[in-house]
Amino acid sequence: MSLFADNSKHSFLNALRRVVAGAVLLCFIGGVSTSAFAQNGAYDPANYAWQAGAIRHAQRMRAFFDSDRGQQATPPVIAKFEVDFDPSGLIATTQPGGPTQTSQNAFFANLGTNGRTCFSCHEPQTGWGVSAASVQARFYTSYGNDPIFRLVDGATCPSADVSSIDAKRQAYSLLLHKGLIRIGLPVPATIPGSTVPTEYRIVSVTDPYGCNTNPTTGLTSFGPANPTSGIVSVYRRPLPSTNLGFLTAIMWDGREPSLAQQSIDATLGHAQANAAPTTTQQQQIVDFESGIFTAQLYDRRAKYLNAAGATGGPDELARLLAGFYVGINDPVPSGLPPSFGNPKGLPFTSKIFDLYQAWISIAAAEDEGIVEERRRSVARGEKLFNNTPINISGVAGLNDALNVTNIPGFCGTCHDTPDVGNHSNRLPINIGIANAGPHNNNPGLDIADLPVFTMRCVSGALTGNTYVVTDPGRALISGKCADIGKLKGPILRGLAGRAPYFHNGSAATLVDVVNFYNLRFNIGLTNSQIKDLAAFLETL
Repeated sequence: MSLFADNSKHSFLNALRRVVAGAVLLCFIGGVSTSAFAQNGAYDPANYAWQAGAIRHAQRMRAFFDSDRGQQATPPVIAKFEVDFDPSGLIATTQPGGPTQTSQNAFFANLGTNGRTCFSCHEPQTGWGVSAASVQARFYTSYGNDPIFRLVDGATCPSADVSSIDAKRQAYSLLLHKGLIRIGLPVPATIPGSTVPTEYRIVSVTDPYGCNTNPTTGLTSFGPANPTSGIVSVYRRPLPSTNLGFLTAIMWDGREPSLAQQSIDATLGHAQANAAPTTTQQQQIVDFESGIFTAQLYDRRAKYLNAAGATGGPDELARLLAGFYVGINDPVPSGLPPSFGNPKGLPFTSKIFDLYQAWISIAAAEDEGIVEERRRSVARGEKLFNNTPINISGVAGLNDALNVTNIPGFCGTCHDTPDVGNHSNRLPINIGIANAGPHNNNPGLDIADLPVFTMRCVSGALTGNTYVVTDPGRALISGKCADIGKLKGPILRGLAGRAPYFHNGSAATLVDVVNFYNLRFNIGLTNSQIKDLAAFLETL
């Protein structure tokens, strides 16, 4: 029996054809962000090869009937200067182009079949992403009916039992506890753009949810004897839909060639739409998310972050965009794109952030209060971020790519965009966060509730190597062993509102994030320094 009525199947197939056929044209719709995306993702054939299989999978998952039809409250207007509470104080979004009437913009429109909009996973109070705490609040106020709770990818598997409120808590456990969405991606049969077979095989899977090992929802073939086929389910945090003018890679694995294409794929996949958004709707979505800038504005202890000479908050951030370019402040300025190189040939500086320099000199006083001490702590944390030496080793995408066993670096080696903190080139790396198994290089991270994939390289330069990961990373897009576990580093502004952290939600707090780096790279930070660095990150 067909999963679709004749009309919906016809619409879906036409939409699916447009996804691939129209991708090259659509990649130039991205407005302010076009140059970054064009240089870094639009010309990689791997970024056009996964969509059909992933969207077909999302549509097929309608076989698991989702009876929930709850609606999400949407504000009528996103103000030109939007201020919202978050756990650390106030987070703010500025729109230099003026306020947005939500009823007039497709970002807030229900374009699919399950009640979801872009707003379902991208809200201002959580830095235009989601936090685990916000998801929990939505669960309990809606009894699990809010549109974010949909079987297609909100549950650990579309086949999960949601027949009762207790069953829903279990089905949506990763979303509730870590803010994770299931991403179903097809294993490529060949390296995209070629006839060369994919270099690896998934030889075994340990999946507590059974989604990867069930051929209806996951892999149809895996093991050492035959090529791997079917869908791999990984669990990732929704990335913020703000500050996008500074992006050089879209999605954790860099798989989207443009924001316009991403709007199509999200609508057909996450929202399970019968048809792609129109060109006008795509443009509305891209214009909105390209036109907002978000940062922490107020800290409960340091108070306003643009006071006493500091330059925190979104207004100063928005002004930075005019001077941004792909490769700005790259640590290997003479390197080759897309991973390295500064087109202006300017030298790298580790001094990435200069928001709170004025606070470092605040004098101590006997009668000083919490505000002065917190401000000095933030300034000390910024200085630590900029100046602390880190011996970078064992990082796939850096040490192997540059053929250097130990790289004398800093936080800014990977977070090099000035006052933004992502990498200014498309640089997928694996610092250990995606790893599983013994000696996994991710000390202190909580990965116990994630599937584990054992992958073996059967061709290419890494033939014979075996990798054990909770997320194959970019390798699911490229088919290459060298990309196993590689993902990008995100923009660092607006961190306080969107816990937990890393792509898999494995760090509950920013202190946990700093602890991970301290242990992973043997940095030697004291407890006081860890607190200062976490305090700084909270104010971004």
